[in-house]
Amino acid sequence: MNTMTTTTTTTTTRAPGLSIHDLTVRYGRRRILDSLAAGVLPRGEVTALLGPNGSGKSTLLRTLAGLTAASGGRLTLDGETLALSPSGARSHSVVYLPQALPAGVRLQVLESVRVAYCATRSHGFGSTHTTRDADIAHALSVLQRLGIGDLAQRSLDQLSGGQRQLAGIAQALVRDPQVLLLDEPLSALDLNHQFHVMQMLRDETRRRNMVTVVVLHDINTALRACDRAMLLNRGGIVGFGRPADVVTPDSLMDVFGVVARIEPCSRGTHQILIDGLAPQADMASR
Repeated sequence: MNTMTTTTTTTTTRAPGLSIHDLTVRYGRRRILDSLAAGVLPRGEVTALLGPNGSGKSTLLRTLAGLTAASGGRLTLDGETLALSPSGARSHSVVYLPQALPAGVRLQVLESVRVAYCATRSHGFGSTHTTRDADIAHALSVLQRLGIGDLAQRSLDQLSGGQRQLAGIAQALVRDPQVLLLDEPLSALDLNHQFHVMQMLRDETRRRNMVTVVVLHDINTALRACDRAMLLNRGGIVGFGRPADVVTPDSLMDVFGVVARIEPCSRGTHQILIDGLAPQADMASR
């Protein structure tokens, strides 16, 4: 059952951005996503996808990417139904980066990014008359914007988990997506790279005017670094809007079962302070 409460002003589906219309996904007889409906996820903004384990976050990303079939509803990008797009156009416009990247790949980082760029052009997007040197220069520029230019000549199978994740983000960005979907991109990164990646994603999202949706477990990161938040629970949307409006003591109690305060720091950024677990009586009713 979808119990979504929205905190945003109603916007028409023709507004630039990604919209979800009564989306349902089943695995057998089990409903993973239940009639999800949300206002527009606008271009130029980063939306955090939040929720407990098993709430449907990864399933939603895979459905948005066209990797998991929906049993009902539809998705639109700038008012056009995504399901009607040719497969080549869909894979170009919507780029999905899973949490777990393939291991044992011996391709150099720079070459892997160049291959991703060339694959995009082979589908008819962008110039098809660039030279190899130009392709390499473009791939290297993406790595440098991510702060990993020094990894260009390293083999993917020699990288740490966090470094592979950064290389994966570079492979996604070089494809110049209209919609970028990232499943827990910060999970293998240290604090320095977590901050850097979120700052870079905000900058690139604005510069490219794309829609970015990122699954996060650190809700404080969502409050600090994201423009919007979508909170899932039991396959439904329970909140969608500005992070400070979606993440509240009540929603944290209802969804995560914790007693928490939302307080501003000295710079005005909101942060969560957990005081304890919800009483057993409240937990039983969840």
